[in-house]
Amino acid sequence: MLCKRHSSYRIVIALCDTSLLGKSFEEGIRQIKINEHFFKGEEITYSEAVQLIKKQILEDASFNIVGHEAIKAAQEAGLITKENVTTIQGIPYALTF
Repeated sequence: MLCKRHSSYRIVIALCDTSLLGKSFEEGIRQIKINEHFFKGEEITYSEAVQLIKKQILEDASFNIVGHEAIKAAQEAGLITKENVTTIQGIPYALTF
C-alpha cells in the first residue's frame, strides 16, 4: 500500500493499494483518479497501515482510502464499516472527515 500524509488545517491521510496508482475509474457521474501527487507516498505493509490509521484516528485526521487492501486495513483499524464503503467500477473507496 502507499500512504501519503498531507498537512493543512487538518491532517489528511491518502492510502491506496499500490496497483491502483495512476489509474482512473468512472461510473455514471462518479469518478476517482488515483494520481501520484495525492497518493504516492511511503510504501507500507498491511499491519503498518492498520497501526498508522489507529494512531491518526486519535489525531482527528481525515482519510481518503482506495482499494481492497487499504479498505480492509481501515476496517480492521475500526475507522470504517462496510456501510461507509462505495465502489466505482468495483474499486472500493471511503472518505472520512
